Amino acid sequence: MKKALLLFSIFICLSVTGQENNQKLTNTLRVNILNPGIELEMPMSTKSTLSINPGIGIHGSNKNLNNTSSGVTYFISPFIDLAYKKIYNRSKRESKGKTVNYNSGNYWGIRLLTSFKEIESKNIYRKDDISFEFGPNWGIQRSYNRMHLLFDVGPAYYFDTKGNSGFFPLMVQLNIGFNVKNW
Repeated sequence: MKKALLLFSIFICLSVTGQENNQKLTNTLRVNILNPGIELEMPMSTKSTLSINPGIGIHGSNKNLNNTSSGVTYFISPFIDLAYKKIYNRSKRESKGKTVNYNSGNYWGIRLLTSFKEIESKNIYRKDDISFEFGPNWGIQRSYNRMHLLFDVGPAYYFDTKGNSGFFPLMVQLNIGFNVKNW
């Protein structure tokens, strides 16, 4: 866990430089519907944001973190999702007349997803009540008036507090929600 947080911090520090946009990134408060949560996205620089999203969601189980041998396994649990996003195409979107409101744009970044003790599970027996997924990602986020859409994808290193770990080639996130406040 300490190594993941250290890498996350270094990544953010190395990525805070960038060119100016006509419209600045803003603090944005969202309510997400898929994997329900309340997300706060805050600017870190002129082209990057830090997103904090606590909530309750559906998680797939990773091979080395459970005692289940086969089959489709999932669980529902509270989570905290931290994401650093380096938004790279806002100037291009603005020049084409597309919206950049609520931090709309394409991005690359890094994500740390923490899952806690399950509320509900299907044929899964986790080795630990807390697990983490950490890795780089690429994504898009768009705002259509107050509606928010986010999709991102990337590989993930997963681990728990008991030392179990592994690598999964594809961590996917899809979120639909509402932009509540922008300042």
